[in-house]
Amino acid sequence: MVHLIGAQAKGVIDPTRARRRNVTLRGLYVGSRAHFEAMNRAIARHALRPVMDKVFEFDEAERAYEHLKSGKHMGKVAIAFS
Repeated sequence: MVHLIGAQAKGVIDPTRARRRNVTLRGLYVGSRAHFEAMNRAIARHALRPVMDKVFEFDEAERAYEHLKSGKHMGKVAIAFS
């Protein structure tokens, strides 16, 4: 599955090749650039930070996915590229 973020943005994407390979395309509409900039100002002003559950090294990626699949995490699960 391929998610197209900002699917309404200007530009041309021909989905023919993806459809021929049985790929699912899903458009995500995320708001305007003005909303994005306002969100970033609010995040900076209030010093908001994401809740991180655990960061795995790249060679532990399989464990990271297992941890995520378990549903026992609280916050983000990340894989670090050192």
